[in-house]
Amino acid sequence: MLELARLDLKATLRAKTYGKKLPKLREEAPKARAKAPADGKERLQKILASSGICSRRKAEELILMGQVKVNGTVVNTLGAKADPVNDMISVDGKQIEPLAQERQYYLLNKPRGYITTTTDPRGRPTVMELMTGVVDRIYPVGRLDYASEGLLLLTNDGETAHRLMHPSSGIRRIYAVKVKGTMTDEQYRQLRKGVHLTDGFVKPLRISRGGRLQSKEWIEIEITEGKNLEVRRIFAVVGLDVDRLRRIGIGPLTIAQVPVGKYVRLTKRQIEEVFADAEKID
Repeated sequence: MLELARLDLKATLRAKTYGKKLPKLREEAPKARAKAPADGKERLQKILASSGICSRRKAEELILMGQVKVNGTVVNTLGAKADPVNDMISVDGKQIEPLAQERQYYLLNKPRGYITTTTDPRGRPTVMELMTGVVDRIYPVGRLDYASEGLLLLTNDGETAHRLMHPSSGIRRIYAVKVKGTMTDEQYRQLRKGVHLTDGFVKPLRISRGGRLQSKEWIEIEITEGKNLEVRRIFAVVGLDVDRLRRIGIGPLTIAQVPVGKYVRLTKRQIEEVFADAEKID
């Protein structure tokens, strides 16, 4: 277990380029849609997500950090509720407004060297700088670390973002990974069987060899999990050092649809096809 933790840590430190991570929040299983409460109150994180401020997961982080106020009082518990119509809700001192614009969905081909966040206090380039021409407030769905590249979804639809990121969604994510050296037959067998990470067992849906270079090799891996820095840690556990990591597919969406550094707008139907693709796997 100590060796496993060491490999996990090694892969994490290699990819990490910014501050201390927040503790991972407990995931909840999706529940059936309930009727609107008689008093008009809803969970605070749902209100923030529906207002286009951020994803529901990010909203939970903001609440826990004490950055959210309701009627001037700091609220830092995830079970708190508020009335989105009659209560004054603010984030970092700025009052939120009900979401008026239409739901929007974008697919970005992120280059290396960009932070997957809306802002960076250290002044590093963020993926939002690539979304030129989008005037409404949107935010990334999930993360691609600074050194990684490839497909990234962005939206102002908090509920859909929550569905996309939840582990129970089973959405396929396909990565092209260039490793240093050459993958041995034993390492290939280990990856196919699955590996134990410090936060659980992960078995890829598919693993295949790609092109070989003089001292490196491309490997394609398909997973449905969404753990932090998961792909880098998977390869670290079997002794492979990741040199380059590119997300080339999200469900039926492929990297061929978008040039590097550019984005395309998706329809709601295309997003629903991502969920439909996941249901086929089940």
